[in-house]
Amino acid sequence: MESSMNSKLRIVFAGTPDFAASSLAALIAHHYQIVGVYTQPDRPSGRGQKLTPSPVKQLALEHQLPVFQPLNFKSEESIHELANLNADLMIVAAYGLLLPQKVLDLPKLGCINVHASLLPRWRGAAPIHRALLAGDTETGITIMQMALGLDTGDMLYKKYTPIHQDDTAGSLHDRLAIIGAESLIESLPLLEQGKLTPEIQDESLTCYASKLLKEEGRLDWSMPAEVLARQTRGLNPWPVAFCQVDFDQNVANPANLRIWAAESSKDDYKETPGTLVKIEKDALVIATGQGALKVTQIQLPGKRALPVNAILNGQHSFFEGMRFN
Repeated sequence: MESSMNSKLRIVFAGTPDFAASSLAALIAHHYQIVGVYTQPDRPSGRGQKLTPSPVKQLALEHQLPVFQPLNFKSEESIHELANLNADLMIVAAYGLLLPQKVLDLPKLGCINVHASLLPRWRGAAPIHRALLAGDTETGITIMQMALGLDTGDMLYKKYTPIHQDDTAGSLHDRLAIIGAESLIESLPLLEQGKLTPEIQDESLTCYASKLLKEEGRLDWSMPAEVLARQTRGLNPWPVAFCQVDFDQNVANPANLRIWAAESSKDDYKETPGTLVKIEKDALVIATGQGALKVTQIQLPGKRALPVNAILNGQHSFFEGMRFN
């Protein structure tokens, strides 16, 4: 706490979602001097599509911090606006905009980024989800000096966390948001004192965490159960794994079934992948290309997500031998 109270840094913060709000909250709690907060323009949200401020904007306004929401930094006006803040450092966390060189050059200490992966692995938009989908056993936070490319700058500080067997994208996001805030607060005094040694990223180890698409939720039952289990965890809470099922054989359009939680089993069945081979009291066991998927939480069309045992205790249309497409 003492180092932040004595800090003379003039900080501009740039971020948008909850992940970024955790870092901003930590800066506020440690009494850093925040001279401006940049965030994405308000977006339509909810059923009424009402314009909604980002979590970062909401937090900034609660603490009477000046907020700026340019569409981009292509205009001279937006560059001048930032220059007039006379920042020593710009801290970026999940902002959602690529910063041009003009912006990177403005602060005296440049711009640093709170990135949710252990660079150079998982550069890009969805590092948390991609780490889960790939079956990584650990991840973490990298504080990096920003450069013109996508997450290509020198690494300044890292903090690690294991990926647990029951982690979802949601649980891992929340843990990394906390670790990101901690890493930022731990690294700032070292940065200010010139005690951080930049480490160049090994380009041969890079991989790209592309933005998620809804269609990536579709389960392919010919895949191994372990891969499908990772898919359900890595896409929870968005876009959520799904498949199609014919509850009514007389209806041409099968229903979408969203699968929120599942675990893999090494039990092998001879049935065609996608066949419901067993109904347990708390799981639907479905044959896959290798092993079986034990589905424990689902969402029927037009309903809310429920544990399988709650659905099985009521009226339901599941039966052994039915096919999931």
